[in-house]
Amino acid sequence: MIIELGHFALILAALVGVVQMVVPIFGAHKGWRGWMALADPAATVQFLLVGFSFAALMYAFVVSDFSLRLVAANSHSDKPMLYKVSGVWGNHEGSILLWLLILVLFGACASWFGSNLPASLRARVLGVQAAVSIAFYGFILFTSNPFERLEYPPFNGQDLNPLLQDPGLAFHPPFLYLGYVGLSMSFSFAIAALLEGRVDAAWGRWVRPWTLAAWIFLTIGIALGSWWAYYELGWGGFWFWDPVENASFMPWLLAAALLHSAIVVEKRESLKAWTILLAILAFGFSLLGTFIVRSGVLTSVHAFANDPERGVFILMILGVFVGGGLLLFALRAKAMEAKGVFGLVSRETALVSNNVLLAVSSFVVFWGTIWPLVVEIASASPVWSGGMANPFYTFGLFDKPEQVSVGPPFFNFAFTLIFVPLAIILPVGAVLAWKRGSLSKAMKSMAPIAVLAIALGALAFAMQTGRSAMGPIGVVLGVWVVGGASMDIWLRTGRGALSDRLKRLTRLPRADWGKFTAHAGLGITVFAVAVLMAWEAEDIRVAQVGDRWGVGIHEIELAAVVEIDGPNYYGEGGEMNVYRNGRFVGQVFAEKRVYPVAQMPTTEAGIRNGVLRDVYVVLGDPQTGGGWAVRTYIKPFANWIWGGAILMALGGFISLSDRRLRVAAGAAKTTSNTVPAE
Repeated sequence: MIIELGHFALILAALVGVVQMVVPIFGAHKGWRGWMALADPAATVQFLLVGFSFAALMYAFVVSDFSLRLVAANSHSDKPMLYKVSGVWGNHEGSILLWLLILVLFGACASWFGSNLPASLRARVLGVQAAVSIAFYGFILFTSNPFERLEYPPFNGQDLNPLLQDPGLAFHPPFLYLGYVGLSMSFSFAIAALLEGRVDAAWGRWVRPWTLAAWIFLTIGIALGSWWAYYELGWGGFWFWDPVENASFMPWLLAAALLHSAIVVEKRESLKAWTILLAILAFGFSLLGTFIVRSGVLTSVHAFANDPERGVFILMILGVFVGGGLLLFALRAKAMEAKGVFGLVSRETALVSNNVLLAVSSFVVFWGTIWPLVVEIASASPVWSGGMANPFYTFGLFDKPEQVSVGPPFFNFAFTLIFVPLAIILPVGAVLAWKRGSLSKAMKSMAPIAVLAIALGALAFAMQTGRSAMGPIGVVLGVWVVGGASMDIWLRTGRGALSDRLKRLTRLPRADWGKFTAHAGLGITVFAVAVLMAWEAEDIRVAQVGDRWGVGIHEIELAAVVEIDGPNYYGEGGEMNVYRNGRFVGQVFAEKRVYPVAQMPTTEAGIRNGVLRDVYVVLGDPQTGGGWAVRTYIKPFANWIWGGAILMALGGFISLSDRRLRVAAGAAKTTSNTVPAE
């Protein structure tokens, strides 16, 4: 009965969504306040109905109701409770319901906390948000119904994918969806602004908190996914440029660009058209990520589904909203006249450079991700459907079907070319004045940081032997960005005695501290990624119990291999003793698990975490001649990667807590500052 009520609540929520889409937008067009006011209760009712529907599905997983097809396919009675709960979104249908729940949650939050917004803008924002939710109601109800019953329920379920039975993956999708779906609010604000013809400083301040919240959640979600890949998959890496990893990274880059662009709109009323375009594209890339995960057009270990028909439905949603948004953008482009002018050397120019580099990096990732698919389609046949000749064959570009892959070497090289100038510009741009700045003055204030960065880079270069230049470059850039962020916040205290400046430091706005924390986190992550890739040590061997071997300054001993028996898995575990400079420092336990219900093996790396380095050991398969395959890595500063990501997210939270940002100060600006619609 609860399941049927959850299904009915979802249908009822879709009907409420239709009302929320049509009535407030029409009311805003006519200026009817009563019709516009309907958006607020409708948004709340939608959230309550979808929330009940989601709770009903979660109840079915918790009690192991195998009469529900989704529970039978993705759960098991012996599974730990955490993974019964995370099984709700560890599949295609449940994850779409979670997506929908977050979508209507953001709409409800816009209603609850948007009292400072003009009534017509709030009505249009909520109407556009409802339109997005209607598309996903149609998707879930017609193609991905999570409440489908089985005529003959099985005695037990088929279990959740063992790779997803992990704390990191239990929380990774919700945070990622909060980021993906949060960008729908930026999109709704952009479309509402185009409909209303209002793109001004107040709008820039209104859109920033929603974009910042989405960026924070995306940062956490991506970091959790990277951390999971590091310790769970057993290949020793933290990022593989997998299509689904890229699908989350692209909107993160565009959201970062949108955040900085909105600052220029707020402060200088410039870059209006560019900011609107970024809002549309950021949400578009979120939808593109959903398509990649669920369509099966690109292979990934993270993919939820392999169903081209469902992928076509998502592609239609992408086309309608992004295509419609770009069309409206083209029609209204002339109305977004920039008011602020600025010189070549200014903070605005630095932010424009930041935007261009971030946007280019996102499109580089996009092109590298889809290029194998483009080549495969282009070279599939000399004759396309309908009898049309394949032009790639006609001009001799392909004479047989091609299969290509774009891997880490391409992405690493491309990102080095883009992120080096981005990291160089970031600290200097932060201390430049608005409108017209002095480069010599900015460089003079940053000179001590530059000297320190170069000195530490030279020290790193002198200490390493026979290694790549990536390590020293990473040291220079990391120190430059972190030191630049520190100098920026120190310069904001003005001049005077040290005690007075320290007092002013404690009174700086939270947004300034958030900016410092986030930029410092970026610098730490850049440093950690570069030095890990440059200075990592690796050893692969077949080891017998009792063998001891050296990797750098460490020695690893295979002490024993024991049988393990978990709640829903079994396997073998290797006890590894770790020595440094001949002294015993600890033990790690590496496992090879087998999940009998899913008939799937997994690898659990044994990791000894340290501040300066990780000792990372993977137990492989037993060998025919005796012994076990063992891989050992020494990973310098590995944990600093996720420490930097935590600081970036923390910086976003600190900025979001700034009252000026939360209440959208500037909302009371007069209409004389608005851009009229044509």
